[in-house]
Amino acid sequence: MVIGLAHGLSTLTDSPDEYLFLTTPPYDEWIAPYLSGGCRVLPSVGSSAWPTLRRRLAAKPALRTGWDRVRRALGRHAIRVPRSDGTIERAGAEAVHFPQQSAFLTAVPSLYQPHDLQHLHLPEYFTARARLSREITYRAFCSQARTVVMMTRWGKEDITTHYDLPRTKVCVVPGASVLDAYAEPTRADIDATRARLALPEHFAFFPAQTFPHKNHLTLLEALAIARDSLGITIPLVASGYQNEFFPRIAQRTSELRLDRQVRFVGFVRPVELRALYRLARCMVFPSRFEGWGLPVVEAFHEGTPVACADATSLPEVAGDAALLFAADSPTEMADRMVRLWEDEGLRSGLTARGRERAAALSWTRSARIFRAHYRRIAGRQLGEEDSQLLKESCGIRESGRP
Repeated sequence: MVIGLAHGLSTLTDSPDEYLFLTTPPYDEWIAPYLSGGCRVLPSVGSSAWPTLRRRLAAKPALRTGWDRVRRALGRHAIRVPRSDGTIERAGAEAVHFPQQSAFLTAVPSLYQPHDLQHLHLPEYFTARARLSREITYRAFCSQARTVVMMTRWGKEDITTHYDLPRTKVCVVPGASVLDAYAEPTRADIDATRARLALPEHFAFFPAQTFPHKNHLTLLEALAIARDSLGITIPLVASGYQNEFFPRIAQRTSELRLDRQVRFVGFVRPVELRALYRLARCMVFPSRFEGWGLPVVEAFHEGTPVACADATSLPEVAGDAALLFAADSPTEMADRMVRLWEDEGLRSGLTARGRERAAALSWTRSARIFRAHYRRIAGRQLGEEDSQLLKESCGIRESGRP
């Protein structure tokens, strides 16, 4: 998300606006290669990468009345909401965008992007304290923000319902594939990826960190059903950081006798990720909860046919370009995977529709929408394009007010 936004904002060369990405030294090397044009790093202490718009007009406090209730909850449970260390204020930022769930309190007008409320829908994946911490901080930052941004209409409906936010305060800004920001893989890169990862000739691909909600366990059940009941063996390559839940996934892989059929390759470099999409016969995405579903859009971008769960925002993101299945039904998942694996015509049709959907999304367009929001909450005069983009995003009139 942040890399895509950095890439998109770096392409906006039609104005003198400057975008500062707040980072914690020395952990800024990951974002620096994607910054150019009006974008640069703003070093800080104790912060993650957030873009801020250079100050031109005075900032106004952004706290709302709901903060009083949050403050009382903080006192009872000793969960603290972080405050600005003063870096963005000293830099003269006139707006700040928090593109991740984490943020901090500041009088600089803010745009807050919490992504999703998974802790309310799947509480079993969080400790009681983690749920409470999310509730306190998310509500505080939503209260503070001039605008709350979600990436799908589903996400907007979810957060307005659960947090009782005014509908005009919550806007939709879709993302896009971040792969455009990465180097195009050469034939040598693709061959090297196949050799280094010892990939099978044909395979299904699943890119996701091993969080429980990504649903690796049900996918393993589906692969076993496809093999044992449908007579189809589908090799699977799964990439992504292997966190503390991975041992449970590895154990289940062995229990289902899938050790030779499933290959976990861990975190891969950007060029290898693009190579994996291009080498795969299809991409399967069984996640139980997504506020956006980036791998689906990445697969569309790379021409990889997709089968994915019908959970949360995924049907909205996938449209008619993916084969859908129930996330908690290994039988249905197996059926859809086998259909996609066996039917070349189906794969070709989905690939064509996926490319069409990917072509309608770009980080340059998303960056233009965000720029319009930055200008609005900073009190800037809006141009014609800004006004139109705001209207499309959340129905904001040309005056710049909801």
